[in-house]
Amino acid sequence: MQKSKSETPITVYGAIAANLLVAILKFIVAAITGSSAMLSEGIHSTADTGNQLLLLFGIHQSKKPADESHPFGHGQELYFWSLIVAIILFGMGGGMSIYEGITHLVHPNELTDPAWNYGVLAFAFVVEGISWSIAFREFLKQKKPDESIWKGLSSSKDPSIFIVLGEDTAALAGLIVAFLGVFLGHQLESHYPDGIASIVIGIILGIIAIFLAYESKSLLIGETAALGMVRDIHQRVRNHPAVEQARRPLSMHFGPSEIFLSLDVQFKSDLRASEVMKAVDELETNIHQAYPSVGQIFIEVEGLKDHKNKQGRDL
Repeated sequence: MQKSKSETPITVYGAIAANLLVAILKFIVAAITGSSAMLSEGIHSTADTGNQLLLLFGIHQSKKPADESHPFGHGQELYFWSLIVAIILFGMGGGMSIYEGITHLVHPNELTDPAWNYGVLAFAFVVEGISWSIAFREFLKQKKPDESIWKGLSSSKDPSIFIVLGEDTAALAGLIVAFLGVFLGHQLESHYPDGIASIVIGIILGIIAIFLAYESKSLLIGETAALGMVRDIHQRVRNHPAVEQARRPLSMHFGPSEIFLSLDVQFKSDLRASEVMKAVDELETNIHQAYPSVGQIFIEVEGLKDHKNKQGRDL
């Protein structure tokens, strides 16, 4: 199978730089001010940094060529590491943030001047916003014009985009919640808003992590190509003059741009073997020209003159 040459994962590199810088600043300010919400945000950014490194590792591993042990390539490694990222986000990000919030409510720390918190939150919002905008632009490039944002996310086959976009969305929401926790805490002179904000941040991370885990799991166990593509390929096969009838194609993603396709085609019974083989070549060429992401094609051929023949074609 031919491996697609993925573009440089700019979304991942941008997220790593943003999260690492912001995590350091959040921990410093949390130590100075004693803010539980800020500490939760520091944990969140640290988890995100580690997640992006794992995602980058998955991208690297997925580009390894096919071998005897993995004849279809290593494209699905990206989906595996994406699932690990979602689990870490849920456990380390969401779980520890909720734990820290509960601990702060039971054993509150005295808050100091909130100016440090506001400064870092504002800076983090700008940095995370830049990372989010990069991921969103990449997402719009792959999303179909007639798709809604939610539909585009759920149908995306590239975890390096939808995971970064999901994490950055959670980060921006978490920053807003952290700001409200610090602000209300000082306005009301109470430690409760700060602790509650930490718990809310953990819940946000948990919800995002569950969504990312669900999407990664769906891809990992073998998700079909876009239904529009499958329908169009089916129509192209049926419209070929040598085809009598064809069943619905079977497809599966082995990576964001690596699709395996299986066709069950019955050719007209009066065709010679050479004519059928020519038609098979024409079908393969037509499909590859229309959809370069389709790699290996297996065609089950029926209708050869004087006998039936089943044949797989590797490209």
